[in-house]
Amino acid sequence: MMGARGWVVSQTSDAVAGRVRRPSWRDPRLLIGLVLIALAVAAVVAIVQRADTTQPFYAAARDLAPGTVLASDDLVVVNVRVSSGEYVPGSDAVVGRVLGRTVGAGELVPAAALVSPEGYSARAIAVESAMPLADGVGVGSIVDVWVTVQTDAGPESTLVGSGLPVTDVREAESSLGAGGGQTVYVAVPLGEVGRVLDAVSADGDVAIVAAGS
Repeated sequence: MMGARGWVVSQTSDAVAGRVRRPSWRDPRLLIGLVLIALAVAAVVAIVQRADTTQPFYAAARDLAPGTVLASDDLVVVNVRVSSGEYVPGSDAVVGRVLGRTVGAGELVPAAALVSPEGYSARAIAVESAMPLADGVGVGSIVDVWVTVQTDAGPESTLVGSGLPVTDVREAESSLGAGGGQTVYVAVPLGEVGRVLDAVSADGDVAIVAAGS
């Protein structure tokens, strides 16, 4: 009896040991599991790397006005992650191209803002303002130009230029060396240059007003 029970216990122990025996490295299920884990890790790494990828793009080193013929010191290269095609890559040749609109300091240069020199038709006109400029009006601002003349009925103001970008602002000096106001350069479409020049050259006071004011 004892021998029989001992034999049964021995058989049971062998069966349990067989069930809990560690899998061999040659076990196909273990190998498949390791391969799946490796693939999952590689996929996560690839996704993270793609998400963190940045590329060099041009940004404005300072406020750049419409009509600016780009030079190397007008631009800086920054590494950012943006959609391709919208902005100018740092590998593109842009020196000598012209800006068709204002690009603020630190702003990425939009591809649509670049034109060839012959493709830019506006001209910068110097306008001396009879009134101080409003705070915030400077290079890149959009302004309206008004001329006020005296008539028999009193002062009469006329809008002579609308939505014009400012390309430069300089302090004007009188013949005595004292401050003589501010000279504002505005980009005027070629077809309107003559009319605006005639208006600001006639007797009258010129005012530069921020668009929308």
